[in-house]
Amino acid sequence: MHMLSSTSAVTPLAGRRFSAFLFDMDGTLITSIESANRAWTTWSRMRNFDPAHVISIMHGVRTVETMKRLGVSDPEAEAAWITKLEIEDTDGVAPIAGVAKFLAGIPEGRWAIVTSASRKLAEARLARAGIAIPPVLVTSEDVERGKPDPACFLLGAKRLNVDPAECLVFEDTVAGLNAADAAGAAALAITATHSHPIGTAHSAIPDYRGLAVSANTQGVAVVSAA
Repeated sequence: MHMLSSTSAVTPLAGRRFSAFLFDMDGTLITSIESANRAWTTWSRMRNFDPAHVISIMHGVRTVETMKRLGVSDPEAEAAWITKLEIEDTDGVAPIAGVAKFLAGIPEGRWAIVTSASRKLAEARLARAGIAIPPVLVTSEDVERGKPDPACFLLGAKRLNVDPAECLVFEDTVAGLNAADAAGAAALAITATHSHPIGTAHSAIPDYRGLAVSANTQGVAVVSAA
């Protein structure tokens, strides 16, 4: 994996322009680990699951699919319960370093958020982090299959009226990066919330500091802000 420090003059995917950027939310635009872990730990203890195991498998995928993987009797009801708890508790939710300035440089219609969270949870967390919701927001309710299935990124590209192969996906999980690959998009890993390498061959950056957006009629690109 190519790691890029926040002060590096090297720009990931240098020289490439894209029709649009597609951003995952949790761990990519915002950090919500504290909030999510509290909710999942509470639920796990109530349902007699090992919280450490549950937390190890729930990041980057839809809540209902984690419930199905755990074999609960009513995945939809359990997912709704924990989502309500997450919406009520957004303490610790904050933007990834440099993201506000980076997003401000992207022209309208050239980016979307594609998240495994529900729309209500996405709205709550983005509001807490001070990030405006773009016109295109793809959430868990919009697709039948979540990441690593590519459906969410294909839908995000479709709603922006661009070819998925001409998109750059920003992600922080293996499931999300695999979904981007399956959609035919380029992908860039964000490692701000990781203590260990993600473990894929994708280019990676810790956060958005030192980066900017170059936009023209040929598309958008990630460039050094220096």
